[in-house]
Amino acid sequence: KLFPAIVSLHLLGGYVLLALLAWQAAQAWHRDSGNLPAGVSIGLRRSVWLALVMLFAQAASGAWVSTNYAVLACTEFPQCQGGWWPAMDFAQGFELWRPLGLGSQGEPISFQALTAIHFAHRLLAGFTILVLGAVVLRLWNTKVLHRATRLLAALLALQVITGVSNVVLGWPLLAAVLHTGGAGAMLAVLVWMLAITQHTN
Repeated sequence: KLFPAIVSLHLLGGYVLLALLAWQAAQAWHRDSGNLPAGVSIGLRRSVWLALVMLFAQAASGAWVSTNYAVLACTEFPQCQGGWWPAMDFAQGFELWRPLGLGSQGEPISFQALTAIHFAHRLLAGFTILVLGAVVLRLWNTKVLHRATRLLAALLALQVITGVSNVVLGWPLLAAVLHTGGAGAMLAVLVWMLAITQHTN
């Protein structure tokens, strides 16, 4: 049997490996260039950490959507199924240990549960966009993070476009791949930001 929790953890494990590679690449860049991590305020570093945590939570939510094939539970945006709060079953939707397409008792998972999975991802996406957008604005004029901040802003815009495209265009392969890859790229950029900076006293 295929268990969505295992598939989701597999994808998240890939993101963790990508983050470790980004950190290692930043360390190698420091070593080869002879530069030390640049000093920034502890507030800025905390902002980047917050963005990283929010992004990882959103990636976990997206993995759950994808592995449960819940993308098409809502095929319109910004509404879902003709309303702002459709019928949803969060309890069944977020039963973590169950076979794909089934509830914990072996019954077919309801459409309301799939809707809850999809809608939760939308709600968390809204908070994630706000947090990352605020972090981008805060870092915009930070010289050492100039290029990384602008890349993060571009990737955030790409995530919004591909996320909406997945819904309204019926989950096209290109948008799905770009959405997953974009999340990984954002993760790598945030880790790079942390690796090339250190907080000053």
